[in-house]
Amino acid sequence: MTAKTQSPPYRIGSADLETVLALVRAGTLAQAGERLGVDGSTVFRNLQRIERGLGQALFERTRSGYLPGELALNLSRHAERQESELEAARSLVQTRPDQVSGQVRITTTDTILHALVAPSLKALRARHPLLDFDLDVSNTPVNLGRRDADIAIRATREPPEHLVGRPLGPIRVALFAPRRSRLRSIEDAVGRGVAWVAPDDALPDHPSVLWRRRHFPKIAPAYRVSSILSAAECVALGLGVAVLPLFLAALRADLRQVGPEIEECVTQLWLLTHPESRHLRRVATVLQYFAQEIHLPSK
Repeated sequence: MTAKTQSPPYRIGSADLETVLALVRAGTLAQAGERLGVDGSTVFRNLQRIERGLGQALFERTRSGYLPGELALNLSRHAERQESELEAARSLVQTRPDQVSGQVRITTTDTILHALVAPSLKALRARHPLLDFDLDVSNTPVNLGRRDADIAIRATREPPEHLVGRPLGPIRVALFAPRRSRLRSIEDAVGRGVAWVAPDDALPDHPSVLWRRRHFPKIAPAYRVSSILSAAECVALGLGVAVLPLFLAALRADLRQVGPEIEECVTQLWLLTHPESRHLRRVATVLQYFAQEIHLPSK
């Protein structure tokens, strides 16, 4: 009688980790394939092979996509470290010790981009001409876990726990009117029935929206906009008043502050990245530069 030979345990490889990571980040076969440079059917076959080898499912198939299980999430963390190490090694061999190169993906809002980030990019690239920048403008919550961006610059009171970074300073706000307005205070604007411009639908939890609803619940904005930058443009055109950050209004001669700063609306500007990205030379270089060069108006 011969003993039945037992097949060796499945040895997961680097390509397997890349497949799992792509599907964790993308959520669908098609989008994971785009990240890997293959079609969705190839991703499906590779996933089937990995799951057969491991003897268990890594993802739950749903109508909306693939939901990673605990093992898939753990494997994706190893894959992220592998990804970071490979990128660091490639950067090391492709450039001289005094050079920093590569693409840095930055996500922020249009307000922060135009007022704080963009003005400092020219000098940064002059210092490091081999750096390229992919600028994503969005008001959606920060999600660097999917690695759609390397750096996030956001206004928040509580940054996500899974990210690392530093505060760049408080974002102070006040009510602003067109330059030639004769309004003297917030109460004056309310009493005169001046039109308000606000991002109620796009940013319902914005501190300025919550503040206005709490203290002036009868005010309904005459103009609803999708961003704070759009609100500033509307105010400058004479459409009404809006709560705007001081750092944005300071750049414009067509706006006038009405009343004191609104302490209740103060938030922090955060410079954030993923823990696995902060050690990459290109990312660390940009983080350090922004930390030194982005300044907010003080009291």
